[in-house]
Amino acid sequence: MQGHIRFVAGVLCFASLLVLIIAWWVENKLSIVPCALCLWERWPWRVLFGLSVLALLLPSQGGRFFLALCLLPLLVSMGLSICHVGVEWGWWASPLPECHAPHIQGHTMAEILASMPAFPSKPCDSPTYLLPGVPISMALMDGLCAGAGGLFILVFWPKK
Repeated sequence: MQGHIRFVAGVLCFASLLVLIIAWWVENKLSIVPCALCLWERWPWRVLFGLSVLALLLPSQGGRFFLALCLLPLLVSMGLSICHVGVEWGWWASPLPECHAPHIQGHTMAEILASMPAFPSKPCDSPTYLLPGVPISMALMDGLCAGAGGLFILVFWPKK
């Protein structure tokens, strides 16, 4: 059973690391600025990485416990993805104030410049497509990957 737990945890560890590396690559190598929801969507993968490392390293019962906990960040990731895809498809407005146009105030040029955001932001309703001709945004890919991870845990759950 311990080997089975380690296999499942190792796959989840690799998958979470791969998702985070792809997000880093898109932002830093392709110079695509992430929106606020994109940044939120990375957190469950970071948590999943930590939990899967613990499941990988701990003995049988502890590993099994942390493997079960791995379902939580995957569910959160799917929820964030659904929220983001709904924003991209125009079903609802983003719940994050950062996703909306900046509120620039002031009457003089100095006041206007002082009220502008320090960094350019990408609107959350503007999808990022990685594969040309494939209408699947990164937000949708995130949810599909999280769903696949959850399904993987359930299918390969270590039997006693």
